[in-house]
Amino acid sequence: MRVVFMGTPDIAATCLKKILADGFDVVGVYTQPDRPKGRGMKLVASPVKAVAVAAGIPVFQPENFREDASVEQLRALQPDICAVVAYGRILPQRVLDVPKYGCINIHASLLPKYRG
Repeated sequence: MRVVFMGTPDIAATCLKKILADGFDVVGVYTQPDRPKGRGMKLVASPVKAVAVAAGIPVFQPENFREDASVEQLRALQPDICAVVAYGRILPQRVLDVPKYGCINIHASLLPKYRG
């Protein structure tokens, strides 16, 4: 099964590690763009990006999915499913429609009460 993973913080990185350990074919990882951090405001990669790079998985960091090119890039990966964990953006319907079997979103709190 071809999996695209979408996530950003530590909790998402932990989930990605488990998916990889279970032998799933992760064909691409989407995470938030590197952000300036600390006193020197140096660009810092997300924990998910660090896991993906270490595993040799292609990483994509679009600002959003408003651009057709971002959606086409996802479509080109031909995912069977997208696993979404704390990605940090609400995905538009046209992204949710790309994977053959849809998307699974894991949220750390009750929705919609504790969204955001």
